[in-house]
Amino acid sequence: MAKPVADCLVRLDLNNPVFQHNLLTLQKLERHAALETLNKLRQMTWRQVYQDAGLKWEKIVSIKPPEGLDVIYSLRISQGRRATAYRDGEFIRLLTIAPDHEGTYGKK
Repeated sequence: MAKPVADCLVRLDLNNPVFQHNLLTLQKLERHAALETLNKLRQMTWRQVYQDAGLKWEKIVSIKPPEGLDVIYSLRISQGRRATAYRDGEFIRLLTIAPDHEGTYGKK
């Protein structure tokens, strides 16, 4: 019998060019912290992602999702930064890393 999707391990999709640029241009300490978070994510189930207080997986309601998506989420990628992403089955598809916390939510 197949596992419920919530109990499947998260699969990472890091292929978005904006996300890649954001990640690769972080300062060394923040980049290392982001990579640690990504490593943590790939070892978690979706149920764990939703419950993890450190990641703070949150639905973003203050900005309109990109065309073709119903909703996007934010999660803590490092101490001072949040990433935007969406869930696609077992995959977390990462979109951006905001330069600051407020930027994640479309605030200036």
